[in-house]
Amino acid sequence: MSTQIKLGEITVNVVQKDIKNLHPSVYPPTGKVRISAPLQMDLDTIRVFAITKLGWIKKQQQKLREQVRETPREYLDRESHYLWGKRYLFKVEEKDSAAYVSLKHNKMVLHIRPDTSDERKQDLLAEWYREKLKEVVPALIAKWEPLMGVRVEKTFFQRMKTKWGSCNNRSRNIRLNTELAKKPLECLEYVVVHELVHLLEPSHNSRFIALMDQFMPSWRNHREELNRSPLGHEEWGY
Repeated sequence: MSTQIKLGEITVNVVQKDIKNLHPSVYPPTGKVRISAPLQMDLDTIRVFAITKLGWIKKQQQKLREQVRETPREYLDRESHYLWGKRYLFKVEEKDSAAYVSLKHNKMVLHIRPDTSDERKQDLLAEWYREKLKEVVPALIAKWEPLMGVRVEKTFFQRMKTKWGSCNNRSRNIRLNTELAKKPLECLEYVVVHELVHLLEPSHNSRFIALMDQFMPSWRNHREELNRSPLGHEEWGY
């Protein structure tokens, strides 16, 4: 069940479903707002909650407005694409064989069959980025687990709507945004450490910050670099 409430000029999409708590979200690129709410909660209670979150909502929307965005990808020759923070010129090579991606000097080459659709090109690159992340992350986790005294059960790699990573403290699983393969390696390592710290402290409280300072004193610099890097151009849905 979904409806909308207005808070001045801000429209909040309310989605009620089988959950126990209220969860606010602000989605890029335009800052659309959604609140997930329990099925039986009345709209007045949800409105009061939204009002208490108004400052946070406006702050998140401002961040999104200030964030640099990639131009839409058309998968044409000489487009700029990135791997680990390095810029590559995109090139398409068509031939009647299995599709794959290769790096040649400063070029990222997509080898595809003729008449491959842009959607298929996007899927091929997304899977390639996912595999690149899978190649690097296990070594980072193996490095930090003994240093932090934690253990990760499973790691998932997926395109995420609003986060670079997430951690399930109970199952001890972490999820990483496949877009991280485009960012500098130190940014990826910062996100890995961030999620591993959540195995010790689930919230972003003073203990969490103290643990980040202990394990990675330069984490704020990496966070700023990651926040300055371009977001994808996509219009995220709900």
